[in-house]
Amino acid sequence: MKKRILSLICVSLFAVSACCGLAGCNVTGSTEVNASEVTATTTGKKPKYIFMFIGDGMSYPQIQLTNYFVSANNNADTSEKITVDGESKTILDSKNNLSMMNFPVTGSAQTYDSTSFAPDSASTATSIATGNKTWSGSINVSEDFTQEYETIAEKLKAQKDYKIGIISSVNINHATPAAFYAHQESRNNYYDIGLEMIESGFDYFAGGALLDPTGENEDQKDIYTLAEEAGYKVVKTQAEAEALTSEDGKVVVIDEHLADSDAMSYDMDLKEGEWALADYVDKGIEMLDNENGFFMMVEGGKIDWACHANDAAATISDTIALDEAVDEALEFYNEHPDETLIIVTGDHETGGLTIGYAGTDYDTFLTNFNNQKISYAKFDSDYVEGYKANSTDFDTVMEDITELFGLSVPTSDTVDMEQKDSADNHPESDDDGSLELTQYEYNLLKEAYETTMTRTGEEEEFAQDEYVKYGSYEPLTVTITHILNNKSGVNFGSYAHTGLPVEVLVQGAGQDNFEGYYDNTEIYDKLAALTGVK
Repeated sequence: MKKRILSLICVSLFAVSACCGLAGCNVTGSTEVNASEVTATTTGKKPKYIFMFIGDGMSYPQIQLTNYFVSANNNADTSEKITVDGESKTILDSKNNLSMMNFPVTGSAQTYDSTSFAPDSASTATSIATGNKTWSGSINVSEDFTQEYETIAEKLKAQKDYKIGIISSVNINHATPAAFYAHQESRNNYYDIGLEMIESGFDYFAGGALLDPTGENEDQKDIYTLAEEAGYKVVKTQAEAEALTSEDGKVVVIDEHLADSDAMSYDMDLKEGEWALADYVDKGIEMLDNENGFFMMVEGGKIDWACHANDAAATISDTIALDEAVDEALEFYNEHPDETLIIVTGDHETGGLTIGYAGTDYDTFLTNFNNQKISYAKFDSDYVEGYKANSTDFDTVMEDITELFGLSVPTSDTVDMEQKDSADNHPESDDDGSLELTQYEYNLLKEAYETTMTRTGEEEEFAQDEYVKYGSYEPLTVTITHILNNKSGVNFGSYAHTGLPVEVLVQGAGQDNFEGYYDNTEIYDKLAALTGVK
């Protein structure tokens, strides 16, 4: 990553300037603020307790799909049905089922960075945390790496004596959480980010485990050991986390039930009684609540990971998990309505998610996602690894796919219908919501299975046709989710980030400042003006 970032500096200044000129960005990384406009809108209540929820990869499509999914399940049980042209139709009810969607103030933020109109988490979180643009891959440093930017969390700690909490469902030294306390040329400097985590003196870190906690050199101390030496209590079991009180002081809480990449499990994979994101927020409130005030950043990081993998069901589940974490903040808000501010936003959109698919025309069948019982990541670890080790035959694999995702083998009727459609040169859309595979879909699955079984895991790059089909994911797994997505009327257009704007949903003291359409750097500007930090 460092080589990539340094190479970007060598890009023609003319090209960068032209790009930024179109977007209105400042090549130096600084952001101009119209102080009179900000000051004019910061009269009234001032927040003492601030919650910032960031759904990584979460833009309007992720929120709307999740809301429609909940609506579809509610409609299936309660909605009135009518008959149109001889067909039974459900009268849809699409109320705002998510708490975040009922916030009184809505804004939109554009997300480009100094590198791209489809930016990454490091640069976009930098914009939110400091009000500055930077390269994709960099955290809180200028494009020439000569300047470090102080974050809103650092300023509130130093100037206002706020307690600070950083929570993430992925690793707590991953890009988005790191953007509130670290300053690095590369987001991949995990050990150095871990050192900055300790140096921050922040009060509550919780979520997934640290990446690269021992670094690359033999003489480097384990970050967890260094944290304890710096006065942090390091907790790695749920029982210890449950027992924490504000008397324990500064803490680092690592989820006991780590999953892929030492992050928290996808919410849909949690076992009964295991802590979800909301539980870490609830504990965080207990640990941070004090008379001076607090700032808590909460990242729903696995929304992004699910979208990268084009797993719509896991995306929905983790978006619901983020909303349940928001509920914890709302409970606190109801006790302190004049002093609490809650912001829900995203850093960027991931996956090019759309509600609608060519194969289902104008129809969606979102309740199909109820059939998915396991995330793509858990299917890889708990099933696909075994298939490879044991050379499991496709028929046996297909039985697991039916049990875990609801997709079933084609029958002679579906094959006959496909042949008829082909003869008529007018293929019918899969518009009945059936999860029975067509012969075409079955063949795609079998091809993906065969590709998965021949891969070694050492592949560094793929042919264009393979990448378009599978990205860098297990061909079998991503093909399963693609088919389930499409049969449900949902589609992804990318395995990467896109340039969509993100929502800014706000409730509480100073909420009216966040109305409108603006740059993501202005989220910082508005917070700084509201809290009075210099």
